[in-house]
Amino acid sequence: MRRRSLFVAAGALAGVAAGWLVAQQHLVRHRRDLFHPSPWRRLAALGFLAGNPGLEAVGALRDYVRWESQPLLRRRAGFLLRRMEARLG
Repeated sequence: MRRRSLFVAAGALAGVAAGWLVAQQHLVRHRRDLFHPSPWRRLAALGFLAGNPGLEAVGALRDYVRWESQPLLRRRAGFLLRRMEARLG
């Protein structure tokens, strides 16, 4: 019985680790899309970051606001940045 519990615990830990790894890769891909040549990909990346606020997202948005040349996307990113900064304190 103890051996079975050990296998279950190891499986759960492996599942959590795999989930964390997939989530990190997803975040990296969307952060990279933030600087993609296609405005649609950049807009999608902004939408992803809007739903996933955090310190890393704030840093990426600060860089993006300075980089973006299209006014509509820059305004959207600025709005998201201000909202995240207010929420995170």
